[in-house]
Amino acid sequence: IECGFEHPSEVQHACIPQAMLNTDILCQAKSGMGKTAVFVLACLHTVDFSEKAVRVLVLCHTRELAFQIQGEFLRLGKHVQNMKAAALFGGSPYDVDKKMMKEDCPQIIVGTPGRVLQLMRDHKDLMNGLTHFVLDECDKCIDSLSIRRDVQQIFIKTPKKKQVMMFSATMSPETRDICKKFMQGPHEITVESEAKLTDRKSTRL
Repeated sequence: IECGFEHPSEVQHACIPQAMLNTDILCQAKSGMGKTAVFVLACLHTVDFSEKAVRVLVLCHTRELAFQIQGEFLRLGKHVQNMKAAALFGGSPYDVDKKMMKEDCPQIIVGTPGRVLQLMRDHKDLMNGLTHFVLDECDKCIDSLSIRRDVQQIFIKTPKKKQVMMFSATMSPETRDICKKFMQGPHEITVESEAKLTDRKSTRL
């Protein structure tokens, strides 16, 4: 209630319970329907923040979006003890990010794929304890071949056992099929409007 969540939106109502069960989620809903809060709240409630190790990785295609999502983690998680969320992206001083990973590692990283991959090359064990892998505006990351290549390289260097959640406002059938290759039996949610929701469980082929 303090953060304005007295009445969850349709997408939050459909997604959050599934996300809290560690189910893989593939969610398509228009901007402004509260998709970000779905994975932020699910991660804040299920992640172990007792150690300084990366547990959550959120990848997005722009630094502006990375800042925005980091802000949501800080806003909704301000009462979560020991929680640290960092935004990492190209164009900012690399040495600062590298030092933070070594000395005060955040449990939540929100970043652009290029910078995250760069850090993973320097810190081989950086993602060894990862439990949540999130791709926001996944169509922008998947439809760009160069970004998709970075995402795939990051993905294969993370633990096999993890929750994968992907969110987008728009998704072609081809993009949806590629996204599902990253997932294990994802729960698919499509919200065209607040009144029309498609909710289906798919099985991985």
